[in-house]
Amino acid sequence: VQLQASGGGLVQAGGSLRLSCVASGSIFSESVLAWYRQAPGKQREWVTTFTSGGSTNYRGSVKGRFTISRDNAKNTVYLQMNSLKPEDTGVYYCNLVYRRGNYWGQGTQVTVSS
Repeated sequence: VQLQASGGGLVQAGGSLRLSCVASGSIFSESVLAWYRQAPGKQREWVTTFTSGGSTNYRGSVKGRFTISRDNAKNTVYLQMNSLKPEDTGVYYCNLVYRRGNYWGQGTQVTVSS
């Protein structure tokens, strides 16, 4: 399984971005999908998850501002990010978990200026 993330960029505080992550293979619809991020000098942290059953979860600091969605027909997971804050800056990684497999995309940089 290969994951290709895109959509990052530079945006002012209060702005929006939509990240996309396309997966190869045929297991997408049965997989748990997630987004993580890593700020400079910090550990990678979990942001949000979309299970194969349709439930979603968010870390508290992004709840109400970020929305994860998936299109199984396109093997794509999205992260809509609104009301962005400088503390949202980091490299965003998509993640796919299927059975014992744990796969990561290459990351896309998000920079929010104040």
